[in-house]
Amino acid sequence: MNHLFAGFIKRFFSHYLPVQKGLSVNTILAYRDAVKLLLCYVADTVKIPVDKLTVEDITEKRVLGFLKWRKASCSRTRRWAYLFVYIARQEPVLVTHCGQIRAIPLKRTGHQTVGYLEEKQMQAVLNAVDVNSRTGVRDKALLMLMYNTGARVSEIVALELDDLRLDDSVQIRLHGKGGKERACPLWPETATVLKDYLHQRAFKQPQSQRVFLNANGAPITRFGIRYITRKYGDTNQVGKAAKPVNPHTIRHTSAMHLLRSGNDINMVSYWLGHADINTTHIYVEIDMEMKRKMIAKAGAPKIGKNAPWQKPHVLQWLDRLAKEPQLCGVIT
Repeated sequence: MNHLFAGFIKRFFSHYLPVQKGLSVNTILAYRDAVKLLLCYVADTVKIPVDKLTVEDITEKRVLGFLKWRKASCSRTRRWAYLFVYIARQEPVLVTHCGQIRAIPLKRTGHQTVGYLEEKQMQAVLNAVDVNSRTGVRDKALLMLMYNTGARVSEIVALELDDLRLDDSVQIRLHGKGGKERACPLWPETATVLKDYLHQRAFKQPQSQRVFLNANGAPITRFGIRYITRKYGDTNQVGKAAKPVNPHTIRHTSAMHLLRSGNDINMVSYWLGHADINTTHIYVEIDMEMKRKMIAKAGAPKIGKNAPWQKPHVLQWLDRLAKEPQLCGVIT
């Protein structure tokens, strides 16, 4: 008896992940995308519709083929592990089959350094915004806030008016991963451009609670923010030599500049909302300027000048033998 895969999908996404595992909406969507890719690959391989796939169709060989085709990361493999754990619990006869899938070793990917902008490059991105354009004031406020706080794009998308405090103690409240909240103080310059944007925004969509809206007055999406960052990253001359600018590039840039200013790595980790400080260590690893300062403070050992090597006397005498007119002479 074969078991339709679709029979397990709905409850996995509607109950297991959000209720039993307590995962956020964005994380659940990431699981969804991973499962969709796998199902579509297997369906194309076996030449049957996706809704007709069975759990038995998802074999170890086909999953390995998908990993090779997609070059999937280990985090994506872990998402399948949750799925097959759930299936095995729901249908004990599939325990062995699911165990084979779960036993596939996690694919290790090479360690990649993160892209970030130097101070001049970030300034060029901000200077590229024309505040007299239709969305210029909003874009300036958006980029300044992202750079100031190092917030994730999901945190900026979810930002609401009640999360802003622009009076005597200027700060914002960010809603991070796992429902964790953190407050970030703002530069006076950031507060100024935010006030300018909110004053303009009030006349367009006074009833919306989201801070940043698109050109049509609807809440901006993460794809909309990605478009904005790429747009100004492409138009500034300094940034053309760097990697394409996206929301995560600005987050990395904020982290790098905080570390370069002499802030403790633990404080930078709290600022970024990292659950594990090891995540913050990547910024220390990639910053060559910080590495140069560290090695300069340590100082190099003194190395004395080595005296030139002298041949022993007997070797010098042997070398001269070939230069003499006669090796042996008879005294007469």
